[in-house]
Amino acid sequence: MKEIDKGTPKPVYICYGSEKYRMQEFIAYLLKKCVSEESREFSVARYDLNETPLDEVLEDAGTLPFMGERKIVIASGAVFLTGAKESGKVEHRPEKLMEYMKQPPEFSVLVLTVDAEKLDERKKLVKALKDIGCVGAFVPLTANDLADWVKRRAQSLSFRFEGDAADMFLMYGGTNLQSLSSELEKLSLYAGPGGTVTVEIVDKLVARTTEQDVFILIDDIVRLRKERALSILHELLRRKEEPIKIAILMTRQFRIMLQVKELEREGYSHQQIAGQIGGHPYGIKIASEQAKRFRVEQLAEILSRLAELDYGMKNGRVDKTLGLELFILQLAV
Repeated sequence: MKEIDKGTPKPVYICYGSEKYRMQEFIAYLLKKCVSEESREFSVARYDLNETPLDEVLEDAGTLPFMGERKIVIASGAVFLTGAKESGKVEHRPEKLMEYMKQPPEFSVLVLTVDAEKLDERKKLVKALKDIGCVGAFVPLTANDLADWVKRRAQSLSFRFEGDAADMFLMYGGTNLQSLSSELEKLSLYAGPGGTVTVEIVDKLVARTTEQDVFILIDDIVRLRKERALSILHELLRRKEEPIKIAILMTRQFRIMLQVKELEREGYSHQQIAGQIGGHPYGIKIASEQAKRFRVEQLAEILSRLAELDYGMKNGRVDKTLGLELFILQLAV
């Protein structure tokens, strides 16, 4: 970003990882700094490497811009940089990129993106790209970085969170940056320039998915807030959510708590645990805090009770609403 600010971007950027929102943020920043809005229509080219050969993309990157001093060529689906097998019908010659990098044109910036957790570092091309420092990993933010990202975004939108409002916002909003960004814009419009967002405003305005509601419900159980937990349950039922689905989501959260507790005992960090079980580092942090109230044996017993509840609801031996209510009351004591 500092190089781009100075007007000296690299000739090639490789963007990979599952955090697509941050990747698109970076590309938008590159476009903003490198080409003017007036010339953008003629100075930016986009390709899908599932449909277009790499040779054609490189040929475009080597062609002088029609307007302006610089052009940006963006190509998605660079699977040849990973260990995955290419499923498309288009054949690529990655060695051509090696040749391109030896003498890249000064007037072009080539951006290749791929939706993959990692690149294949055994490949000479990947090693060469890493050596020139043009490879960017866009991975999920850590719990602390996510909290900082929310506060910085709020500041850029000219409002601030009061007290625990930022923590509640993350608990309600989840971890999808695109969704969080939309909710932050909504809060900024409500608070106005220089305004303050309180926990009451977050509770009133921030949209929650069923998954997030169950996540909060479990947190209330752990913190012995049974009235609030029951209130969330009844709200879910009023919205016609299927009780069995609620039980499944509750089971999922307690299973994550058990996995986190066991992996923490083996010395894994939250980031490593997220990679192991496929969760987000922020969710792992919350699950870790929730799991502190329970021993491993207790969590295993809770999962067994949830399995029995699920079976009882499915065969009609247990009233669905009453079964969930009793489960919450038994735990939140």
